[in-house]
Amino acid sequence: MTEITHWADVASEEAMAKNEKNVISTGITPSGHIHIGNMREVLTADAVYCSMKSKGEDPEFYYIADNYDPLRKVYPFLTEEEYAQHVGKPISEIPCPCGRHKSYADHFLEPFIAAMGTLGIHPKILKTDELYKEGKFVEAILTALKNRDVIAKILEDVSGKEVTEDWSPFNPICDGCKRINSARVTGFDEAEKTVSYDCPACGASGKVSMVGGGKLTWRVEWPAKWKILGVTAEPFGKDHASSGGSYDSGILISRDVFKNEPPLPVIYEWIMLGEKGAMSSSSGVVVSISDMLDVVPPEALRFLIMKTRPEKHIKFDPGQPLLTLVDEYERLRDKEDPTAFEERIVALSQSKDVKQSKIPFKQMVTIYQVAGGDLDKIDAVAKRSGFDEDPEMINQLARQVGLWLDQYAPPFAKFGVKDSVPVQSASLTGTQRAFLNAFADQLDAVDAAGVELGPEDIQRIVYETKDAESAIAGKMVQYAGGEIPPEEIDTKNFFAAIYTALLGQTSGPKAGWFLTSFDTDFLVQRFREAAAYRP
Repeated sequence: MTEITHWADVASEEAMAKNEKNVISTGITPSGHIHIGNMREVLTADAVYCSMKSKGEDPEFYYIADNYDPLRKVYPFLTEEEYAQHVGKPISEIPCPCGRHKSYADHFLEPFIAAMGTLGIHPKILKTDELYKEGKFVEAILTALKNRDVIAKILEDVSGKEVTEDWSPFNPICDGCKRINSARVTGFDEAEKTVSYDCPACGASGKVSMVGGGKLTWRVEWPAKWKILGVTAEPFGKDHASSGGSYDSGILISRDVFKNEPPLPVIYEWIMLGEKGAMSSSSGVVVSISDMLDVVPPEALRFLIMKTRPEKHIKFDPGQPLLTLVDEYERLRDKEDPTAFEERIVALSQSKDVKQSKIPFKQMVTIYQVAGGDLDKIDAVAKRSGFDEDPEMINQLARQVGLWLDQYAPPFAKFGVKDSVPVQSASLTGTQRAFLNAFADQLDAVDAAGVELGPEDIQRIVYETKDAESAIAGKMVQYAGGEIPPEEIDTKNFFAAIYTALLGQTSGPKAGWFLTSFDTDFLVQRFREAAAYRP
């Protein structure tokens, strides 16, 4: 059988075959909440970076914050009164919405940078406003202005759209209205490195320096970055990769204008939010990466990207499907005989500087609710369940689970252990009562013998009720006062009796994990009380 090669290794090997030194770049405009969909870009880049590192190469890895881009409109999460005046200005020059950051851009950028650290992603952070203000783009600006007609022809040929006579590859920042998308270039001085402009929006005119006085338009700026930073591989969304899109024009501008070979593209599909469609900060259809890391282990989010080929879209739902995702990762992580491909997925899902509890997320969902969210009790229950870990790691997972239960969990995943025998115990049948008494005897005997029962042992005891020769079946006959009709030996009803006695409902979490979370003396007493309960 041909072994499958992980997509990150395919991309890294192709880039390494072409280049002696590799530079991986990724970038996002921090104009709104940076969400799970954006995470796919940086994690795709990180996967290629990690693949190269594992093969002995030491590539550069940049995350470029496009914070010199203009605020395009008053987004749904902004107030018209406060931000209408700033539309068109660079987001690095606009006040922070909360007042605690240097700028509007930093308000959204800083939580994302922190989230990348939590995910084990550590690129060198670059900000386009700083690159422009440091003069890093001056040569590219001059080259673009001199080749304005060549670039215009490329854009027309690639996009099929006519370029207006007053179009320029450079957008000056008007000194009058401070906008970066309203002024028209009227000329430039190569010696002075200045650009002249008129602004129809406010009537101002003047000169700006090529050092921070404006920026290249996106379709020109992108290939300019490739040249300036020496980028050899870059992931980007399918919108840029579409026919006539910015990558198509970027290839030609890079080769014909900047005399530079474009990077290897790693094209990815969108992440869809449940039934709401593709995530977008501007439309408000988002789950921020920072919020999501509060409720799910970072390894699971890395796994979401690593297990899926970039060209396949991902449907993300923070409710029950998130629980399934974490479970899928944990099962693969703990698999005894994984294939080489499966091992690669797990390796790329992990980060050496991200420490995570080994308690299964689903089991912590049970432990958390059995302990009523009390962190001290959670630690004790975890140890009783066989997990002897650093309490802080246990508490970290518990806090994630608590927030997931509060914000995203479906109703059927939630339960509460009753402080006393639930009134619903009155509905238990005679056979169910006999089972609870017999089960209590089994638990008591095992406890007296000093034996620890695991989740599988609990399940086994319940299923042994079908075997007339088993100890629990014999005990049930004694408590029932005679033979129990075969049609009443139903494990489904016996599990329902367990949940009724503890939760006051006929269903609940997986019984094995659930019951090993309790002290045996408590279970024995509760089952006997429920078996004897009469209204």
